[in-house]
Amino acid sequence: MPRRPLRRPLLVPALITTLGLTAGLTACAGQSAGQSTPPPAIASADATGAGHGAVAGAEEVAEPPLALVSVDTAGEVGLLDLLSGDATTLGSTATPTSLATDGRFAFVGTADGVEIVDSGRWSWNHGDHFHYYLAGPRLVGSVPGDGAATVTWGMLSTAGSTGIRFADSGEAVLLDNDALAGGEIVERFRVQTDAGPGVIAPLDDGALVSIGERLVFHDATGEPTDATVPCAAASGAVTTVVGLAVGCADGAVLATWEGDAPVFEQIASPTDTPVEQATSFDGRKGRPTVAGLTEGGALWLLDTRERAWQVVSSPAPLVRAVAVDDADGHVVALDADGRVRVFAAGTSPDTGAELAVTEPLVGSVTDAVSLTVDGQRAYLNDPAAGVVLELDYADGARIARTVHTPTAPQFLAEVGR
Repeated sequence: MPRRPLRRPLLVPALITTLGLTAGLTACAGQSAGQSTPPPAIASADATGAGHGAVAGAEEVAEPPLALVSVDTAGEVGLLDLLSGDATTLGSTATPTSLATDGRFAFVGTADGVEIVDSGRWSWNHGDHFHYYLAGPRLVGSVPGDGAATVTWGMLSTAGSTGIRFADSGEAVLLDNDALAGGEIVERFRVQTDAGPGVIAPLDDGALVSIGERLVFHDATGEPTDATVPCAAASGAVTTVVGLAVGCADGAVLATWEGDAPVFEQIASPTDTPVEQATSFDGRKGRPTVAGLTEGGALWLLDTRERAWQVVSSPAPLVRAVAVDDADGHVVALDADGRVRVFAAGTSPDTGAELAVTEPLVGSVTDAVSLTVDGQRAYLNDPAAGVVLELDYADGARIARTVHTPTAPQFLAEVGR
């Protein structure tokens, strides 16, 4: 397919080699039977930010409307309000294989694609403050696809877009978030790439798509442009308050938008002779620093504001890691034996130190076990025990309470962030 040139030359700043911080993240219709009657359709705010994220039929609230979405082995979906304790069931999806969230929508991976749940809870980042909204939850529908799905989202759930890539087919899909907020699934485009690992990540009104050993910007219609950057073995993508970061064999690419074109910066690996790469990234939404994990379980942090990596030493290989990116630089992680470990990073005086470690909290660490954080707590599901642990990571990772969700938490996601 010919590539459409952008309206002005691509800006590619010089390679940045500063060492300091590193990180990583990966994720992971027709209306399903058993679904309750959905609330009236909600029309979302436009992508310019008008309305501060408000939508018709939604209530603005004073604090984040935090909740847990749980999905059991049969696909029954539950929603638990973490403030009031109110619990509800929303209906069912096909048998789930994974779960990811952008903080509002829950993306349930199945054998036939991805089914989308709207929690009706979201935050709008207004730069120096946030707006919080509450509306009726519902099952939205499904996106067909073949193989494990990797979901990548932007900063806002009511504007912009969300990317879904299916590993077995190589199909890369970009969804319209404005339509999703209104209860409709609209594909901005669907393009074919090689099967196997890869990336589609939203950027401005289009997306970066991994093609061979490069990232290629595709416009809103799915046409590839001449805006490309080298990125071998692209794996893991995350949008921070600074820009879009993608893991590559030799480090990471940071993509930002200037005028009417993307700007790419390459952030070199934090090791002189890289034998690993960050293949997944995770962090608190709206923050500049994210935690990355390598295939060997090493913890790297990526500070997208400083364009720098930091390697954090762990006594044991890690399987999950999330950067809180608060004043104390907390990073919350789960090791292969089910222990939660808390590290200090960033500009913290204790940078690199392990601040806390628990006894094993999860008997069997499978792909279904998730670890999520907000500004005060972390949540860890134990599918075998059927419970969720709420942890105070700033207080020795103590168990603050045991949470019982309305459906068994085979898969778990925190929303309202």
